[in-house]
Amino acid sequence: MKKMLEELHALAGSINKPLKLMEVCGTHTVEIFRHGIRDVIPNSITLLSGPGCPVCVTSVRDVDAAISIAKNRDVIMATFGDMMRVPGGTQSLLEARSEGADVRVLYSPIDALTLAQKEKDKTVVFFATGFETTSPLIAGTLAHAELAGTKNFTIYAAHKLVPPALKALLDSPDVQVDGFILPGHVSTIIGTVPYAFVATEYKKPSVVTGFAAEEIIQGILMIVRQIAEKRAAVEIQYTSVVREEGNPRAVALLDKYFEPADAYWRGIGVIPGSGLKLRDRFKSFDANIKFDPPISDAKEPELCSCGDILRGVKIPTECPLFGTGCTPEDPVGPCMVSTEGSCAAYYKYGHR
Repeated sequence: MKKMLEELHALAGSINKPLKLMEVCGTHTVEIFRHGIRDVIPNSITLLSGPGCPVCVTSVRDVDAAISIAKNRDVIMATFGDMMRVPGGTQSLLEARSEGADVRVLYSPIDALTLAQKEKDKTVVFFATGFETTSPLIAGTLAHAELAGTKNFTIYAAHKLVPPALKALLDSPDVQVDGFILPGHVSTIIGTVPYAFVATEYKKPSVVTGFAAEEIIQGILMIVRQIAEKRAAVEIQYTSVVREEGNPRAVALLDKYFEPADAYWRGIGVIPGSGLKLRDRFKSFDANIKFDPPISDAKEPELCSCGDILRGVKIPTECPLFGTGCTPEDPVGPCMVSTEGSCAAYYKYGHR
């Protein structure tokens, strides 16, 4: 660790200009704070948080659609726990449950399928959020449902894909990033090939990094080495887990049930090909088709800077609501709701 930090400081000094690196994964954001990484790297390196928190990027319209579906008398809405308090246009799933909607927190989509097989007089809808890490789990659950002939299990798909979001960031004129700390968990599934454009088209270095302190430091060092050597590549620090080709079986399962679709990201807008929708032959599992919820036109909360924070344009402390009008106990925006959210991480660790 000491040798890596010495080299990092020497390289940063030789480059002689400020550098902005973006960690794409929400877990990286938390671990960078928890390990005190900012305190030991050169002052010339700024770490920005990107759109890597799946809860944070889930749009108001998707939350409102899930709430609308949940309010059907014959529906059980199942979701991951950190989605419960994410604000929609007027309320959250937690508030909808307090008004009588049957909303349940489950740890896995397979638990939702098991629930559907027990509650045969109800339609169980799983609010399917997350990136490429969790979407193969949804596909695997659909495979089990198909095999078992379970007719009362559906999903509301709000999945997001990381590479198109990176392209959207790089195309944005107000986003200035010199390199990317790429997500370890997502990359175990998709590998590194989908990120190739970051180096070939945009000439930005990037490294898939693990989550321990020494792994993060090494990942940052690998990026800064590329910058010092005036080259751009997609490298893997997290070699114990991530392969260039990813996990072909998981990708094949995902491709069987889903196809890319345009998706609306909270605070960012529509990013082409950045979401997943069920293929037509599996539309019987699609809660959006079954219930046809209204499309919400609700706006983001006033003064909330979550969108700018997700794009790396602002840091949480630059939001006028941070720590006063918006706290983990009483959140206004999703960046403060999720444990992986940038605002929650800044609130918990930023004062140290």
